[in-house]
Amino acid sequence: MHLRGRVDAVDLATGELRSMYDTAAEPGGVLLVACGNRRDSVCPACSAVYKRDARHLVRAGLLGGKGVPESITAHPCVFATFTAPSFGPVHSRRLRGRTVLPCRPRRDHKVRVCPHGRDISCPVRHGEDDPRLGRALCPDCYDYQAAVLFNLHAGDLWRRFTTYLPRHLARLAGLTQKQLRSLVAVRFVKVAEYQTRGVVHFHGVIRLDAPGDDYRPPPGRFTAALLTDAIVQAASAVRWLADLDPTHPGHRGLMLRFGAQTDCRVIRDGLIDGLPGTGDKLNVGAVGNYIAKYATKTLTAPGVPDKRLRSAADLTGLRCSRHHRQMIETAWKLGGGKTAPANTRLCKWAHMLGYGGHFLTKSRRYSTTFGHLRRARSEHRKAQRHPDGERDPWGRLLDETVILVLRTWSFAGTGHATNAGKELALASAARARERQHHLDTGPAQTTDSY
Repeated sequence: MHLRGRVDAVDLATGELRSMYDTAAEPGGVLLVACGNRRDSVCPACSAVYKRDARHLVRAGLLGGKGVPESITAHPCVFATFTAPSFGPVHSRRLRGRTVLPCRPRRDHKVRVCPHGRDISCPVRHGEDDPRLGRALCPDCYDYQAAVLFNLHAGDLWRRFTTYLPRHLARLAGLTQKQLRSLVAVRFVKVAEYQTRGVVHFHGVIRLDAPGDDYRPPPGRFTAALLTDAIVQAASAVRWLADLDPTHPGHRGLMLRFGAQTDCRVIRDGLIDGLPGTGDKLNVGAVGNYIAKYATKTLTAPGVPDKRLRSAADLTGLRCSRHHRQMIETAWKLGGGKTAPANTRLCKWAHMLGYGGHFLTKSRRYSTTFGHLRRARSEHRKAQRHPDGERDPWGRLLDETVILVLRTWSFAGTGHATNAGKELALASAARARERQHHLDTGPAQTTDSY
């Protein structure tokens, strides 16, 4: 990003005004700053910074550090996955251990044909990069409307789950909710991920602490097994009534819920039994990498637009698969884009198949915050640039109780002035990311197998 402006200082004692910085002295008269976009497809450099911050945030809540004591490893903690229900048969890659199973094998021809006369069996053992994965075997059988509405209200389902979880935990412990709040606090971090069928699901690290801000352990009666039972029961009880016609609320309703199978893996002594789809024990560094990976990703299906649709004319230029195109068109139609201006929430997020929520959220006291990490990085850079302390225009140590700092900035554009400058910046950022990757992670923490 290009910024144009200046920084001035006013001596509060004398009222004298002096300049501290002016972009007029920079090449091209602008200051180049990072855009801060978390998406890997938009800005790999800023995405790498966000990913590292997300990894440290998750690790701190599992191993300690960044203001969290190391005793946090003894707290009951569970890695849970919340999926969406089925909206119709799709091509899938099924595993038994490390063996790939046939997609949808059927021996009886009577059950191989759907009501629309299409064969919905598939004996193929799909590879990881098979473009058919996630696509509906019968587009007429697949409930695109329900799939889009689930994406739209996935965040509402999660918020309701966080409300239900303490209630079910209290019931299993034989306590009232008031008694539970005096003994236990539920802390979490969760990330959203797109499945190949274009529907989001959530991965969450859920931990039990004692109430307060000092990260004390809960009473011994609150175990990881008890937390697992409460998570499963709360997830199965969550319901959300969605309007089938969002442009006319209250007209008709569709009851949404999470999928029937909620996968829970207990985290013990810094190890997790294995993420869904793997049978290996993984350390919490790998869990942090796993969550950070999806916090910086977005929908990456080929041909799906990465920007908002502005009008119905944008639908004609879609080059994605028929399955994803149908979801985008359904979201646009439900949002009223075909009969009214495209200013509804569904129309704004049609390119995201209806999901417009945050990809990473956390409870207040799970661990540190992104703000604390960014401030620490900023202070570190200031210390590197001014080892003897930053000084004001009068040569004194900078003290904002003595001077008033006036900052004036204006947006002056984005991008690089020349293609050569762009290529040089991308190459430099790629080398820096590769070097930082080797410094921050080891072979046991790589995410390539996920």
